[in-house]
Amino acid sequence: MEDSTFFVALLKACAKKKDICEGTRLHADILKQGLLEKSPYLGSSLISMYTKCGMLSKAQQVFDELPIRDIVCWNALITGYAQHGQGHKAISCFDQMQSDDGISPNEVTFICILKACGSTRSIDIGKQIHDKILSMGLLEKYVMLGTALVDMYAKCDMLTKAEYVFKALGLRDIVTWSALIAGYAQQGQSYEALRCFKEMQSEGLSPNTVTFICILKACGINEGKQIHEEIVSRGLLLGENIVLTNALLDMYVRCGYLSNAYEVLEQLPCRNVVSWNTLIGGYAKYGLCEDVINCLGYMQNEGISPNAVTFIGILKACCNIGALHMGENMHNQIARMGLLRKDIVLGTTLVDMYAKCGALAKSQQVLEELPNRDVVSWSALIAGYAEEGQVHKALCCLECMRNEGFTPNEVTFLCILSACGHSGLMDKAQILFQNMEKECGMIPSSEHHISMIVVYGNAGHFDNAMSVIKVMPSSEYGEIWLILLGACRKWGNVKLGKLAFDEITHLDNSLSTAYVVMANIYAAAGMHEDAANIEKMRVENVAWKKSTWVDAMRNLNSSSVWDANAWKIKKHV
Repeated sequence: MEDSTFFVALLKACAKKKDICEGTRLHADILKQGLLEKSPYLGSSLISMYTKCGMLSKAQQVFDELPIRDIVCWNALITGYAQHGQGHKAISCFDQMQSDDGISPNEVTFICILKACGSTRSIDIGKQIHDKILSMGLLEKYVMLGTALVDMYAKCDMLTKAEYVFKALGLRDIVTWSALIAGYAQQGQSYEALRCFKEMQSEGLSPNTVTFICILKACGINEGKQIHEEIVSRGLLLGENIVLTNALLDMYVRCGYLSNAYEVLEQLPCRNVVSWNTLIGGYAKYGLCEDVINCLGYMQNEGISPNAVTFIGILKACCNIGALHMGENMHNQIARMGLLRKDIVLGTTLVDMYAKCGALAKSQQVLEELPNRDVVSWSALIAGYAEEGQVHKALCCLECMRNEGFTPNEVTFLCILSACGHSGLMDKAQILFQNMEKECGMIPSSEHHISMIVVYGNAGHFDNAMSVIKVMPSSEYGEIWLILLGACRKWGNVKLGKLAFDEITHLDNSLSTAYVVMANIYAAAGMHEDAANIEKMRVENVAWKKSTWVDAMRNLNSSSVWDANAWKIKKHV
């Protein structure tokens, strides 16, 4: 027994350090001494050590060879699968435990299996577990079970049920509150997350680090700054909790306050690649490419190696400014690090970067050399060819993609339809548009319908264009009628042009482009008096807008109340 206790302590130390070499050596010693037959707890410690070191197949092998298996051994295996994202295997073990060994689950089993149900969104099984917990009367004894139930329902998008369970709990603590707050935050229900945060504090519970990390996901800039101040006032040293720091950085970046994000980063005594990636992603999003490159230099000077996420942010910045040379340098670094073998998103971003910088041959070469590609990778290349007007190459890529077994998605069709429209390939566009629903089961969006209106309008097939408008979810789009008006100008269709013009001015009579195009249509048809009347309407409309704007500004200056209508007028001048 003393030997078993000694080995259990050593195995726990190996699990903590993730020292698989020492753990494997201890396993061999245990087998030599025949200790597994005497101590089931030693078996569960071995399973736990292997799962914590990420060796789940080895843990399963140890489990299968155990002469005696009890609830602790089963829990160790189920926990391992649940914690490593293999929820379905955890659920399978749970079923096997009850059917093969006839062992009843305890509170630890239920906590682990609820985690698995949440990760796999197995709501039916989760509900069955909930019923079993209630029948055994466990919720009154174990607060962690209540937390696990709330978390499971939240992750299965059943937030109303999660809050119902939460309110029915006799015992709840900061962890339970954090689970509910996290559920609302992850589903984008910021108001509800903030409401729960305030209710929790009103009950006298102080948020901990996990709570702050959850609530920061729900914060706008005003709430976020308040939370930042609260974190500082509570003495939570951000530099010592990198996850909390990164959540704070993410909040500022998400809200567009990049200078605040940089200040937070600068004040950290230690930072990791996630910290830098958050800031780089923010700079890339807002097109601040020089700042992106500076960040890369700073992080490398600190000895932090960029990863796939870092390069994705930098390549997106290269796309924004057409920095092909910089993108090529990044490509060389990526190749040296062997990252393309592991990350399909990085490969797609590289294809997209070359395509948007106009290096289409290079873009196609990268795509063809990718060890893994998908419909998004192909669509990035197709979009590049479509943007450059190389519709035949775009169609060739579409065929190659299909030959590889990939079904085009909404973006692929949008790119191809747009390219066909600008190249006059009406028949091809028509076939593709019909295939969207017939072969791929996709319902065309308003963008796809608009692309077909461009196709038919450029070809002068106005009956077809009007047929598309009639079947659209809504025809009250100024863009639709403006496209049609432009096509009417090209083909000299006065009657339909006047219809489109009336629709546009009904929706927005301040759009001066419509007046100019309609006047040109009349003038080209020799209807100079009508053209003059349209021009007169345009001038009067502009004069009216200016006088209305001046009056509105006077009212604004003489009043402390902001007039929203005046602001709308100002925007349209």
